[in-house]
Amino acid sequence: MADRVLVTGGLGYLGSILCEHLLAAGYRVTALDNLMYGLGQQGLFHLCANPDFEFVKGDVRDESTMTAALKTADAVVHLAAIVGASACDKDPALSTGVNLDAVKLLNRLRSPNQAVVFPNTNSGYGATTGASYCTEETPLEPISLYGRTKVDAERELLGSPNAVAFRLATVFGMSPRMRLDLLVNHFVHAAVTDGYLVLFEKDFKRNFVHVRDVADAFVFALRNVGRLAGGVYNLGLDSANLSKEELARAVQRHVPNFYLHFAPIGQDPDKRNYVVSSAKLTAAGFEARRSLDDGIRELLKGYRMEGRGLFKNAA
Repeated sequence: MADRVLVTGGLGYLGSILCEHLLAAGYRVTALDNLMYGLGQQGLFHLCANPDFEFVKGDVRDESTMTAALKTADAVVHLAAIVGASACDKDPALSTGVNLDAVKLLNRLRSPNQAVVFPNTNSGYGATTGASYCTEETPLEPISLYGRTKVDAERELLGSPNAVAFRLATVFGMSPRMRLDLLVNHFVHAAVTDGYLVLFEKDFKRNFVHVRDVADAFVFALRNVGRLAGGVYNLGLDSANLSKEELARAVQRHVPNFYLHFAPIGQDPDKRNYVVSSAKLTAAGFEARRSLDDGIRELLKGYRMEGRGLFKNAA
């Protein structure tokens, strides 16, 4: 079992949950992050009392930073990324540097004995019809810069020893560094703050997975890297291959006064419309267990803590 795990992007939406899970599983953890999201830096304050937790402020594109961080690491979970098609399109040079060039740097600097666990995105499957399941053998045909950089990074790592890749479904659930742009998180937030949602491409399908199931899967990969290395695995809930309308209706069951309006105008830049099978990962010994309804209830509880918005006089 790896002893010291380096988590890049350690204060992000996934990283802040993963660090907690790794420590609970008995690992020593170093979180590396450049703190680009401001208040998100508070996400790991509660771990600072743990002697097995360390933090390094740094950029994954910087060779000296990564060289020093890798010296004490037995394994790396590489989460640092510019995430989402819109975010990548705003700064293509930054996105390519972080999402791809930094992965090439990591792969050059690491020892073959240092395992790497890497999250790709289901966006890599491109514009499918949603009529048949995407498996790990489905061709990768990303449309956006985000999808292309993540797919190229996956190929870079899997062409080298001791790497495991997950293709993540759309993640949901509360996190210390919360993201409201993720579909489930966004729909529940709209239900409780606005009471309505204007929905486009209502029949487009996605697969979903809880953020803590993702963290558990990364721990599983580190514990089993010997037999998983070189492999790529879809990571999602097979019971949660839902259209956007089906997801909104699921939220509506918890928030009955949630008004839905279906609009003919609007387009997803990634053209995401797919159903995904995680059977390969299940056969390997891991299965996501937190349901969509569990996540909706958790989000409703979390959003009650949000209070008044920054520029609102009323709650």
